[in-house]
Amino acid sequence: MAALSSVRWLTRALVAAPSPGAWRGLATSAVSRSASRGQAEDVKVEGAFPVTMVPGDGVGPELMHAVKEVFKAASVPVEFEEHYLSEVQNMASEEKLEQVLTSMKENKVALIGKIHTPMEYKGDLTSYDMRLRRKLDLFANVVHVKSLSGYKTRHNNLDLVIIREQTEGEYSSLEHESAKGVIECLKIITRTKSQRIAKFAFDYATKKGRNKVTAVHKANIMKLGDGLFLQCCEEIAELYPKIKFETMIIDNCCMQLVQNPYQFDVLVMPNLYGNIIDNLAAGLVGGAGVVPGESYSAEYAVFEMGARHPFAQAVGRNIANPTAMLLSASNMLRHLNLEYHSNMIADAVKKVIKVGKVRTPDMGGYATCRDFTEAVIDALSQPHPSKGVK
Repeated sequence: MAALSSVRWLTRALVAAPSPGAWRGLATSAVSRSASRGQAEDVKVEGAFPVTMVPGDGVGPELMHAVKEVFKAASVPVEFEEHYLSEVQNMASEEKLEQVLTSMKENKVALIGKIHTPMEYKGDLTSYDMRLRRKLDLFANVVHVKSLSGYKTRHNNLDLVIIREQTEGEYSSLEHESAKGVIECLKIITRTKSQRIAKFAFDYATKKGRNKVTAVHKANIMKLGDGLFLQCCEEIAELYPKIKFETMIIDNCCMQLVQNPYQFDVLVMPNLYGNIIDNLAAGLVGGAGVVPGESYSAEYAVFEMGARHPFAQAVGRNIANPTAMLLSASNMLRHLNLEYHSNMIADAVKKVIKVGKVRTPDMGGYATCRDFTEAVIDALSQPHPSKGVK
């Protein structure tokens, strides 16, 4: 009960409630839901946690296969409900979208791959990926960028967190042609959502023992839009006197990340800036294949790769790096209060990377996705801290 209370407190602390009782302990609800649905047809393992899985496009299905193989080897009490949704594989429709939403609303937790968004305009400006996030109000995206022991990059020992608001901003899908050859694209910034993401960032920093929050903006040019976002961050910062607060213009932030990323701790920013910084920061520690990510709303938690890249050129070649997806799955298990299994899988992945004998091409090696997955499975059977072996 103490563990469940801790998880319940964390969920409430990380996400600021716009109305009383809006935030619930996700792990607690998952436990009760698992028990109540133990006899359901789609939950084949007694007492298992039902989790929605959306493989997505590109190498997504291959990475999900790796997750399922590792979960099976680790005897993880999770039962996946798979749903295929894609705008580029003729697997997208209102019916399929509703099926995914229904599953995610019931399970509260999901593991998803990148749902590729085609550039062609086909009558709807909002992608299925964005529609999922809006309908579930997944407003906070969190990407923990951390160097992996044993894998050297230009900057080592990095440890920073990028938090972005992902339900408005430049991704509002409000575009129109006001005159022939003239397109107007609206960027939406609201006080309510800016305050919400700012409080989420400061709550995260407080709970995780972080010392500083940096608000990233372009208020010198977009004085009203980004000015409002910056003002909201400053107002929320006053409520957290123990957390150092600073601001930085987005273009300078990109340069500073490349030159001296160690100055950053937690960064909070609007939608588009966060998307760019996520990918830039992922490149500092090894690329899209090694950085996990997660998104939160009042009720739901979605775990995914930190840098959303379908890696389409690797499809069917068995060369994708499953590290990011496995670490995301490990974070998902921690969210479900399955600490033992979470630590076991994360330890195994990090051990394989640290030893360095099995590395995929993106990390300078020649191993296949299958080779890496099998190496992780082998590492699971070896002593690790979660088993209490000295």
